[in-house]
Amino acid sequence: PPGPPSAPADPAAPPPRALGPPPQGSAGAAPRAEARPSAAGPEQEECSVSADTVLAPLRAALDACRATVQKQVCNDIGRRLTVLEDAWAQGKLSAPVRKRMNLLVQELQQQHWDAADEIHRSLMVDHVNEVSQWMVGVKRLIAETRDLPSGQTDGSADTEPATEPVTEPVTEPAAE
Repeated sequence: PPGPPSAPADPAAPPPRALGPPPQGSAGAAPRAEARPSAAGPEQEECSVSADTVLAPLRAALDACRATVQKQVCNDIGRRLTVLEDAWAQGKLSAPVRKRMNLLVQELQQQHWDAADEIHRSLMVDHVNEVSQWMVGVKRLIAETRDLPSGQTDGSADTEPATEPVTEPVTEPAAE
């Protein structure tokens, strides 16, 4: 029986035409190859965010939580922030992840909890391999910071306990 059709028996036979004409293939590949270096350049320029710009507010938020959140939870969040810091320092985070983490921190500082949560979710979906080791800590930090009594989330009130009563309903001023 003859061999498989993909291996021609005659070594002098012309190469199969199924590969397609070279000009089309190289024309399609060339722009992609050229786009890669130029895309990497601006991405790195765009994201000149320092690790400290992102980590300092996260650590401040963690410090603000320490008065009300279990020590074990805070320690876990702290460990995960260290993993984030190490990954950032070792250049293991892509520019999109660094940029989105910067946005997440800005939303957190402005107490835009839903926006911060949405950025967290998009990072988990789009960059799970990069962020899975530490994003759980960031998510927990968003949740715990959101639950803090107001006035404690900016990091400046982390040394004193909440002075305003937490039990009074804020939405009904005229309860009498």
